[in-house]
Amino acid sequence: MGQTWGALAVAVVGVIGTLGAALLTQNRADRLKRHELEALARQQREERAHAERVRQQEARLVARREMIDLRRACYISLNTTARQYQTAQINLMHALRARDEAEACTCVEQLEERRLVLRDSYAEAQMILPRAVLEDARAANQQLNNTYGLLKRMVAGGHPNAGELDALHIETEMSWALLSDLRAAMRHDLGVDEASEQ
Repeated sequence: MGQTWGALAVAVVGVIGTLGAALLTQNRADRLKRHELEALARQQREERAHAERVRQQEARLVARREMIDLRRACYISLNTTARQYQTAQINLMHALRARDEAEACTCVEQLEERRLVLRDSYAEAQMILPRAVLEDARAANQQLNNTYGLLKRMVAGGHPNAGELDALHIETEMSWALLSDLRAAMRHDLGVDEASEQ
């Protein structure tokens, strides 16, 4: 009977060993699979996070390009309308100097049209321009309006004298200088000067 018990004990140990090995193998396979799934999930999270960062960066670049395009359009409009407004002022100054009343009347109408167009362009610029450029725009706009007021007083007063025309010429020169400063500020903001140097 001892051998039977011994054989039975060996058989039990063999079965337990076989079952234990299967359980250990299964346990290790499950653990390995769980680690693989966790690694895959971590990799997917990292890829999603990276894709989101790339998407956000691209969105920022697109927004920046759109803002630059918007500023560029605003700058072009502001520069064009300011120059046209000043040209209308100079045309009126020349008509007053020549004492050509018919030409002066035409120039006054043109001046009023150009002033309104600049006013609209400047109002748009106030919403778009960065502070530094807006300060230059404000100074140029104020100077153009000072010159406009002087011109309107001259037209209302009849024929201006030489001293008034000289004062108007000085005001016009100041407008040119401030418009030049404004153009330089706009070009700097757009990076035009830096881009042309590279």
